[in-house]
Amino acid sequence: METVTFVETLDREGGLLAAAAEKAGAGAAVPTCPGWQVRDLLRHTGMVHRWATAIVAEGHTSPHPDGGLPDLDGDLLLAWFREGHRELVATLTTAPSDLRCWHFLPAPSPLAFWARRQAHETSVHRLDAESALDGAPADGVPSGVGTDFALDGIDELLCAFHARPKSAVRTAGPRTLRVRATDAPDAVWTVRLSEEPPVARRTDDDTADCELTGPAAQLYAALWNRRPFPEVTGDRSLAALWRERSGVTWN
Repeated sequence: METVTFVETLDREGGLLAAAAEKAGAGAAVPTCPGWQVRDLLRHTGMVHRWATAIVAEGHTSPHPDGGLPDLDGDLLLAWFREGHRELVATLTTAPSDLRCWHFLPAPSPLAFWARRQAHETSVHRLDAESALDGAPADGVPSGVGTDFALDGIDELLCAFHARPKSAVRTAGPRTLRVRATDAPDAVWTVRLSEEPPVARRTDDDTADCELTGPAAQLYAALWNRRPFPEVTGDRSLAALWRERSGVTWN
């Protein structure tokens, strides 16, 4: 996907997140983030938006601390979130293609990284905000998540996030998890699990102990632990292991 497409997606998803948060109310529980209320979701996502904006706009070449969570609530918090989201979109829109700044996953360029990462960050948290509207995580394919975007997000999660040493998805002996999207040709990942960080490849060349299958958008939400897995075949304990240990935390 092109950087401009990620920025457009970020713009749309942030607007949808804010709209769902406003409708649900700051005190509504967020079922997909146990223990959080909508105010926590807005504070966290707004903080991440401002952190990313500072790194891009100021050209930081090493990890940069975030600005902390605001002591805001209600309408003031929602306005703060919307302002930070607009600033992030504007910063990424106007940033030069040869931008040089720190980033923490492999990418064609720093600008490509930040546009992609913030689009997926905001999309996943938009699903959280929408879960607060109904009081429970939705089943089925999440609305508004396109197939190409979902495939890219799966790739980022499996091949980049969980390739890092901090991934807790480990097994005592070699095991193989397969992820297969049913609505796109050749959209298959083989994830080799062991005592080391997972190794994921876009291949379908070996047997798997467990396979997760379904539409790309539903797999995307499920792998981020926002939806149930559409279909699980084989050793279901590997699906449970993913659910228990794959969470990506801020710190």
